[in-house]
Formats: sequence, C-alpha cells, structure tokens
Amino acid sequence: MENWKEGVNFAITVCDSDGKITEMNGKSAATFAKYGGKALIGQSLLDCHPEPARTKLKKILAEPYTNAYTIEKNGVKKLIYQTPWLKDGKPAGLVELSLGLPSEMPHFVRKKSV
Repeated sequence: MENWKEGVNFAITVCDSDGKITEMNGKSAATFAKYGGKALIGQSLLDCHPEPARTKLKKILAEPYTNAYTIEKNGVKKLIYQTPWLKDGKPAGLVELSLGLPSEMPHFVRKKSV
C-alpha cells in the first residue's frame, strides 16, 4: 500500500510511550519546520510543548485518554486530536492529528434512523 500519510492535508505526529517522536508525515514536518521538521524524530515531544501543555501530555501518556480541542493561531483555526495508539492491546504512545478548519463550518446533528 502506498504511504497514504504523505498524501493527506493534515499533520500526523506519533510518539512512543516515553514521549519520543517516532513518526511525522510531511505536513507535520512542514508545520514544525522552524523547530527542525523531520529532525525532531527521536526527540521528546514534551520538549516541544510549553507548560501547561507539557504536563497535560505527560498525563495523557501515563493515563491514556483522548484529548481533543480547537485552537486559532495566526488566523488559522485547527482541530488538535491526541489519542493513544495500541500495541498488543496496550497503550504504546500517542498519535496527534492537527487539521486546519474553515473559519465557518456547518455542524449537522444526525438523528437515529428508524
């Protein structure tokens, strides 16, 4: 299968259970280019975040749970989705998705069909 992660228009960053960055797709590398881009692989994800985000990431790694929120930076709104990935059924680290969002976005409530 082709490396689909390089063909998507959102950042994918993966770390192991110690917080060490193990993978970044091209969009992630471009997003973090001023911090080293792909050279961040092997570095601690915790070192890339200021407080209180660093403490929150430590907690997510220790007590694996999903953390999702939106941010706006330089006029760009993004959804950040951090969630554990599993190996042999056990938490092995985190995957962070960062998706750009349009400034206005429809919201639909789907009703259960009969």
